[in-house]
Amino acid sequence: MTRFSYSADAFGDRFVLGDLPLPRPARGYAVQMLDTDTLLDRRSGNFLPVRASELDGLFATFDDAFDAARDWVEVHCEAPQDHRLAIVPAGFDDVLQRHVLIYGVLCGQP
Repeated sequence: MTRFSYSADAFGDRFVLGDLPLPRPARGYAVQMLDTDTLLDRRSGNFLPVRASELDGLFATFDDAFDAARDWVEVHCEAPQDHRLAIVPAGFDDVLQRHVLIYGVLCGQP
């Protein structure tokens, strides 16, 4: 497999969850497909909707999320810049038993 080269901000600026002024608490880092409500599932390596009960989309560290995003791009994109991924803070609603996109659906273009 050909390995691409990635800048440190290939999937957005690095951040520390505890440093963000979030409207609701984050439980981890997630890899979001831009323009969708889908997150990268840690077990299957597929993007699943936040409402999917089988989704396991929270990574403990930014680096874990970065590595997962990089691995997905290596398999699914012809060039590293072709991805539409962002690492985002995400939560989990214990009552609804689903992931929460704290910033909502992020757009790929302004």
